[in-house]
Amino acid sequence: MTLLAPCLLRRAAIALLLLPGVADAQGASISGVVRDSLARIPLGGAMVQLVSTDSLAPGGRTTTADAMGRYTLADVPDGRYLIGFHHPVLDSLGVEAPLRDVHVTGSRPVRADLATPSPARLRAAICGARPATDSGGVVVGVVREASERAPVSGAIVAGEWMEITFRTDGVLRRVPRVAATTGENGWFAICNVPLGGTISMIASKGVDSTDRLDVQVPLHGFVRRELYLGASRTLLVPDTAPRADTTLSRPRRMHAGTGRLTGTVTTARGEPLPTAQVGIVEGPQARTNQRGEWALTEVPLGTRVLEVRAVGYYPERRAVDVVGDAPPVRVALSTLKAMLDTVRITARRLYDRDRNGFQERSRTGPGRYLTEDDVAVRHALVTSQLFRMIPGMRVETDGAETHVRMRGPFGDCAPTFVLDGMPMQGLNASDIDDWISPREIAAMEIYVGATVPPQFQVGMSGCGAVVVWSKPRLRDPTR
Repeated sequence: MTLLAPCLLRRAAIALLLLPGVADAQGASISGVVRDSLARIPLGGAMVQLVSTDSLAPGGRTTTADAMGRYTLADVPDGRYLIGFHHPVLDSLGVEAPLRDVHVTGSRPVRADLATPSPARLRAAICGARPATDSGGVVVGVVREASERAPVSGAIVAGEWMEITFRTDGVLRRVPRVAATTGENGWFAICNVPLGGTISMIASKGVDSTDRLDVQVPLHGFVRRELYLGASRTLLVPDTAPRADTTLSRPRRMHAGTGRLTGTVTTARGEPLPTAQVGIVEGPQARTNQRGEWALTEVPLGTRVLEVRAVGYYPERRAVDVVGDAPPVRVALSTLKAMLDTVRITARRLYDRDRNGFQERSRTGPGRYLTEDDVAVRHALVTSQLFRMIPGMRVETDGAETHVRMRGPFGDCAPTFVLDGMPMQGLNASDIDDWISPREIAAMEIYVGATVPPQFQVGMSGCGAVVVWSKPRLRDPTR
C-alpha cells in the first residue's frame, strides 16, 4: 500500500461540499482520533476530509480535530467513502497519510481512527527495503529559513557517528558520515543511521549553518527534526575578568545575530533558580534574575545549542530554534547530589581500582594516568588545581565561570568528565570541585581526542575525556 494518497481527496472534497442538499442530508456520524504514530501523541488541528467514492452517495465532509485529536463528521449519508487528513507533520515526513475506506449504512455510528504511517512503513517508503543485516534508522525533516520560515532548497544536512568494532587484533574505530541535499520543499532524509545511539548533525547552505547538534535515535529507528538556518556574524569579545593561571588576556570569539530568546530556569521542584548561567554555545550569555527569568539578545538566528549551568546543579544542553516568534524556553535542573548519589551507589557495586580496569589501562593504554599517590604529591587544595599541573590542560576564567580546557585535535576544547563511570558533559571547574576533593580521588585518567577508550566515548564530542574514580570508603564509611 502506497503512502502517497491520491489527489482525489484534495480535488473532490471542496466540490462535494458544494453539492445541493449535502448540508441537509441526514445519516450516520463518523468519529475517531488522529494520532502521530512516531511521537505517540494526538494530532490536534489536523484537517480531516471525507470524500465519496460512490456515485449514488453525493456526500463529503471536512472538519478539524480538536486539541486531543478528536473529530466528528455528522449526517453522513449511506455510501462508500475515503477518509484521510492533512497536518504540517506530514509535510516534515515527506509523505501523505494513507486513506481509509469507510462504509456508512443507515444511522449506525462509524469509528475511524487515523494516524501517520508507522516508523517501519515510513523507513521502507523513504529508504527502500532494508537488508536483513541492516539495523539502521532514518532522520527526516525540513530545513527552513529562520526569519521567514520558508523552505531552503539545496541545503546540505550531514550526520556523523562513531562505530567501534572489537576484533582479535584490537579495537577499530571509524566515523561514518552521510549527507543529504534538501529538495525544493526543503525536505531531507538521512538513512542508515544507528539505532539507539547518538549522531551529530549539522545543516548548512553557503555561509549559514546550524550549530552541531547531538540527536538521539530511538530504537524504533525514526527521527523527525526541523532545522532552521540564519545569518550570524563573529565578534571578538575582550576577556576583562582576572585570570588565575596567566596574566595574558585573550579575546573570546562569539557568534552574534539579530535573534532574541527568553525563558526561565527552575529546580526540579519548580522553584525559580537565580544567578544560573544561560547562553548559546559560542554566543551571547546571561544570568537569571531572582524569578529565574533570563533573556538573550543578539542571538544568531537558526537552530542553536543552549547551555544552562548553576553551581551545585547538573548542567543541561539542548537544541533550540531561534526564530521570530520562538516560545520561552523552560529548563528544570537537578542537583548534582540528586544525580550523583545514584552514581556513587552504582560505582560501589561496579567500579573500584581493582575492577574497573584502571590497572590494565595504565599499563597498556594511550592516556595519562594518576594514582592516589600521584594526586597526593601535587598538594592540590581543590580538584581543578590538578589540571593546571597536567601538560596539555589548563583552567581559564571566562567572565564569572571557570572552565577546564584541553588541547584537542582541532584546538582547545572542553573534555567530557566521567565520574565513577558516568559520563557528564558541561561541567565547569566549580562543579568538579563541588563533587569531589583531591583527597577523595582514588585514580584519574586523561585521554586526548581519539585515544578515549570506547566505554568513555560520548557521541561526537571531538575532544578528550577526564575519568575520575573516587574512594568508596570515603563515599560510604559504613561499608
